[in-house]
Amino acid sequence: MSAALSDATPGATPGAMSDTTPGATSGATSGATSETAPGAAPGVRSAPTAPPARPVTVLRVNLVDPAPTAASLAARYRAAVEMAAFADDRGITMIQTEEHHATGNGWMPSPLTFAGAVFGATRRIGVTVSALITPLHDPLRLAEDLASLDLLSGGRLVTVAGIGYRPEEYAAHGKDWAGRGALQDEVLGTLLSAWTGEPFSYRGRTVRVTPRPFTRPHPLLLIGGSSRAAARRAARLGLPFFPSARLPGLEAYYHEQRAVHGTEGWVLQPPERTCLLHVSEDPDRTWAEYGGHLLHEARTYASWQSAGIRSAVRSAATDTETLRKEGVYRILTPDECLTLAQQAGTQGSLILHPLCGGMPVDEGWRSLHLFAERVLTRL
Repeated sequence: MSAALSDATPGATPGAMSDTTPGATSGATSGATSETAPGAAPGVRSAPTAPPARPVTVLRVNLVDPAPTAASLAARYRAAVEMAAFADDRGITMIQTEEHHATGNGWMPSPLTFAGAVFGATRRIGVTVSALITPLHDPLRLAEDLASLDLLSGGRLVTVAGIGYRPEEYAAHGKDWAGRGALQDEVLGTLLSAWTGEPFSYRGRTVRVTPRPFTRPHPLLLIGGSSRAAARRAARLGLPFFPSARLPGLEAYYHEQRAVHGTEGWVLQPPERTCLLHVSEDPDRTWAEYGGHLLHEARTYASWQSAGIRSAVRSAATDTETLRKEGVYRILTPDECLTLAQQAGTQGSLILHPLCGGMPVDEGWRSLHLFAERVLTRL
């Protein structure tokens, strides 16, 4: 799901955040313009309006397909962009996506390309990449790409920088797994220097990156993870911290480290319980027909996790019956989803995952329409 943090989005939400989805609300926007309308993405300035009295809503997209073909993946990519446009038109807050490599099921390898396609098809909705495995990227090129996306979108991009938890991904890109901490330090430092628009020293030479991003002083950038090293890095750089699960002790440690370094910052804690949702008029039928898709994603993600990794959306299920009882993946009727939204209130979030685990596109559309037309309209 995410790299070195859950996709409790994701856009979260990732997605499943408390009162703030990365980039979805404002007030807490270290590294972004503060003149944001409630509910707007960072950097997008508009006339003040009353925020909707409903939770943050997130459309999660990772384009997994258990038996991918060129045709099936092309259809899935097209559907995802069309769903983003539909979500934008219906007032959904955020698209959440992530980065993974060396998989056999097409799990999103190029989230920035996907984000660009979404921005070209939408006007208001934000995109959270949670997480981007930043050590795998060329630092200067990444600074340019993120600045360009920030300009293209008018400030709607949110990036959660993760260090990753799969050595296979580093091997696939010719990167040193053992040196991932140093790689992360270099890329984050480069981004912050590059986005000033001023010359700076990079690998022994002086460089300057243009254009500057739309958002000032820079696009919203959080550091994700579940380790003290991640919290220390975020505190030292004065960047917000996004733990991969609800970890109050790690939040306290982050603030201790901020005091040591004299920096500002904030923590975006996932809620105690994070659910990935599919909406159906007949959950029993949908579990019977499509539960295997949810299980495919859950088991794939769990297989990547080492003992020390903490995630808000990790499942221990090995069959659909257990997965259903566990509650990380939930298939709800519109009325049940409405009740969940009302219980969450304005401090909560709803993460819809219509294409989960290779879910057929038509079924994904049914879920999204039910959510938009029979849940959102009643909030």
